[in-house]
Amino acid sequence: MPDTATATDYRKYLDPRVLARVGALDIRARRIVEGLMTGMHRSPLQGISVEFAQHRQYVTGDDPRHVDWKVFGKTDKIYLKQYLQETNLQLVCVVDASESMAYSSVGEGDARWSKYDHATAIAAALSYLVIQQQDSAGLAIFDQDLRQYLKPSNSPTQWKAITRELTLTPRLRKTNTAKVLDQLAEKLRQRSVVLILSDFFDDLDNLKKGLRHLRHKKHEAIVFQILDPAEIDFPFDETTMFKGLEGAGELLTDPRALKAGYQAELAAFTDQLRKLCRGMNADFARMNSGDPLDVALSGFLAGRAASIQST
Repeated sequence: MPDTATATDYRKYLDPRVLARVGALDIRARRIVEGLMTGMHRSPLQGISVEFAQHRQYVTGDDPRHVDWKVFGKTDKIYLKQYLQETNLQLVCVVDASESMAYSSVGEGDARWSKYDHATAIAAALSYLVIQQQDSAGLAIFDQDLRQYLKPSNSPTQWKAITRELTLTPRLRKTNTAKVLDQLAEKLRQRSVVLILSDFFDDLDNLKKGLRHLRHKKHEAIVFQILDPAEIDFPFDETTMFKGLEGAGELLTDPRALKAGYQAELAAFTDQLRKLCRGMNADFARMNSGDPLDVALSGFLAGRAASIQST
């Protein structure tokens, strides 16, 4: 176990304002992993849990731990549960690079921290963690279309390729998440964990179709909704010109008159997104890009580790 001083030093690299001053994405990612792994005994990112396949009748010498006692209680016959072989982890980070993800109220000047910065930091850090444990990581970057796709690999050069693409990709267009998930579902040949990082300012009915396609292909979907603190708290007081991103136009208004209605709409939208994910058996977490990454990310990883242990 690390001492308290060391843990505190690492934890500061989970703060977006500190990370914004670290120019290179690969260095950011390594420091995030150091902070997240402080105090953890093993990686919480492991292979996709085993999947039940069928029953077969018990024969002498079989491991009794696999007996299906519910079947025995109903039939007085002893059957074993058989499972598909557990696979190594194949993680694909799907990062929204549309115009709305460039928004930032965090930091100042060259040290501003956007929603896209938050998404790329998470994608780079988790990809690094996966490749370090000899598993495979891939990347998809999208707006209206799938702009870049790196096939999952555990090659020593894969992580550099991932961080390079995350650094170079522009953020200029609208979002079409469903179309991209459809394309991705057809590209992935091996069962994968698909982590989608976006603000999800998109049509939720279409998103549902995209998630359904992933599930149909046996992939595990994880949804991280990333919002800026100003989008959550709406801290505007004076008459303000709001410029809509992704072609939404402009609006000059008194934000105090809109705040309650805006926050109610945002809460309803997030609740719809959360319920949609639950219905698609996809994990969901909302992240504030102004919060340290351990607020939501380490909690998610701990929950995943607990889920794996209980499987």
